[in-house]
Amino acid sequence: MTALGRYGQGDEVAGMVSYLTSPEAAFVTGARRLMVVLPLERHVIKFVISKLDQENTMSQKLSGKVALVTGGTSGIGLATAKRFVTEGAYVFITGRRQPELDAAVNEIGKNVTDIQSDVSNLADLDRLYATIKQEQGRLDLLFANAGGGELIPLGSITEEHFDKTFNTNVKGLLFTVQKALPLMPEGASIILNASTTSIMGTLSFSVYSATKAAVRSFARNWIFDLKDRQIRVNAVSPGVTPTPAYNLLGLSEKQMKEFVESQAKNIPLGRVGTPDEIAKAVVFLASDDSSFVNGIELFVDGGMAQI
Repeated sequence: MTALGRYGQGDEVAGMVSYLTSPEAAFVTGARRLMVVLPLERHVIKFVISKLDQENTMSQKLSGKVALVTGGTSGIGLATAKRFVTEGAYVFITGRRQPELDAAVNEIGKNVTDIQSDVSNLADLDRLYATIKQEQGRLDLLFANAGGGELIPLGSITEEHFDKTFNTNVKGLLFTVQKALPLMPEGASIILNASTTSIMGTLSFSVYSATKAAVRSFARNWIFDLKDRQIRVNAVSPGVTPTPAYNLLGLSEKQMKEFVESQAKNIPLGRVGTPDEIAKAVVFLASDDSSFVNGIELFVDGGMAQI
């Protein structure tokens, strides 16, 4: 028996196939780990065809849902918040700086509330969830996205660098999820932002990579802790996806351009990703289309981690 305590259904396989064959999965290739537990018998084809037909007429995959996106002021977080709203959700976004939150809210346009907070500060998290409880009463979807890192090679790593990276990417993410649980109903969905660095070595990026390996491990383990509540936990692992956060890596503009160009050469699709391509994958993991997808690491990397 699976961590969800049941077997899959044909329509759940169809939802996965529908996602993988759609433009939303444009930067997903070679994904060997997106699995469901169901023999691919003939009757499944019927569900797939039906599901593909429905996709042409249906929208609002997250209609009526209440969502939280941490680190939602730019890059992947902002792109995901926008996608969530487009799909019918009401979204709370967090960030550490109010001017950036104001700009994000203005760009999203509707059905959004900003809350200034730092995920590594537990008091901020308490205040965040008190606000969500007061305003909406529940939380259906959580995208634990806030995080970051710097390029520092072994031999130059400081305690400050280690603590800062682990406090945000590991401690902050863990308590973001744990403190959200009292607000999450049965069948809710949690998506953790990991990275291809969870399985790939990267020069001068060992501390960040270790945090993302921890994030991936959280998803694999938490599905057992949340089995009785039918709450799904999955990780999305972006490949090279330039965002404003890349400006914090410590590279000059020229070095950044050279880095992105060099990385693109190692990607089977021949290009880097965009925040919106990652956001589309998060929407899939948040929606009922992935109702039998649990504990996976979905690589959205153009195939980089698959070769």
